[in-house]
Amino acid sequence: MIVVAGESLIDLVPTDRAGGALAPLAPRRGGGPYNTAVALGRIGSPTAFCSRISTDTFGDALLEGLREAGVDTSLVQRGPEPTTLAVAALAADGSAGFGFYAQGSADRLFTVPDALPPSVRAIAFGTCSLVLEPGASAYETLLRRAARGGVFTLLDPNIRAGIIPDADAYRARFRSWLPSVSLLKLSEQDAGWLGGAPREWLADGPSAVVVTRGGDGLTVFTAAGEVSVPAAPVEVADTIGAGDTVNAALLHGLAAHDALGRAAPGGLSDARWREILAFATRAAAVTCSRPGADPPYAAEVTGP
Repeated sequence: MIVVAGESLIDLVPTDRAGGALAPLAPRRGGGPYNTAVALGRIGSPTAFCSRISTDTFGDALLEGLREAGVDTSLVQRGPEPTTLAVAALAADGSAGFGFYAQGSADRLFTVPDALPPSVRAIAFGTCSLVLEPGASAYETLLRRAARGGVFTLLDPNIRAGIIPDADAYRARFRSWLPSVSLLKLSEQDAGWLGGAPREWLADGPSAVVVTRGGDGLTVFTAAGEVSVPAAPVEVADTIGAGDTVNAALLHGLAAHDALGRAAPGGLSDARWREILAFATRAAAVTCSRPGADPPYAAEVTGP
């Protein structure tokens, strides 16, 4: 089983890009970790979601989305606080920026579970849940504990600069996580904001670093070298959830090749990495082809 730990929220996505600042907004289930869990479930990986979800109407819809995707919700905590809202602003190329309404929301009050199921092979972390306290410290504790227990860990920082109160403190905290990370995945934009480089981060702990390059595809860096694949062609509706879908596809592909060991990704051949990365680009292309975070089902992508 793969566990995804982090926030769920509701994206409010413009339905008419020509409508300006007051364009109608459509609610969509979202949140980086939530999207990753749904994508994993849809493409056929046994998955559980570890988070805290509101008991409000939005929270019920989020829980329903997990169940529809076949995601185990036994690690989900519930609370009466409201669901976090993220208001999306779409650029002409479909890329999205977000403004967050997260004060006092349920997902910020996540507490560390007593234990993870013994069947857990990997756990993924990322986005707002690693920033917003007090939940961020709880997720950090879970990351370190899982790594000490030999569980494969994926980290996608998925930087949302507007909610990070102290950039330098966050950058230092990010570096402190790397010894506990098996696979680091991030965008070129994230890498620029963090001010580091893949080979520098490899030296701090991860056995592989995957960088998403938008329309230019994906690149993986390991101690043995680097491998790149082009993006899959697609008519972009928007890019919401594309990076989260890449997370899911990477974990699914690594699991298919029995490579969810701490050092296993670094030992894969170039050909195997091309296969996994190409699968990830195909999966992300499906997500980009439709509005909001709507990851593909197994029948829509061929496996690695």
